[in-house]
Amino acid sequence: MARRRRVAYRKKPQNRLGMFLVSLVVLMITISVAIKGVDLRRKVDDRKAEIQQLEAEIEDERKRSEEIERFGKEVQTKGYIEDIAREKLGLVYEGEVLFKQNNK
Repeated sequence: MARRRRVAYRKKPQNRLGMFLVSLVVLMITISVAIKGVDLRRKVDDRKAEIQQLEAEIEDERKRSEEIERFGKEVQTKGYIEDIAREKLGLVYEGEVLFKQNNK
């Protein structure tokens, strides 16, 4: 029986060392996963901010597109064409009287 005690006594330090090494490896893996998790969370937050910014830009471009469309329709009207012809080209209707301002 003394022998069994000695054999069991000899294996006990080996088990402690093995358990310590296994615990150390598990701890290292846990720390590594936690660090990667924090990094991934930061990346997700950055992407969410980028998505919000891009959505705001899309909305601005939609508004701009609507304004351009309205302006395009306005340009097609006869009144707008007449106004531009008067201002830019100096055209007038037949029989229309123009007054010039004297700068004295």
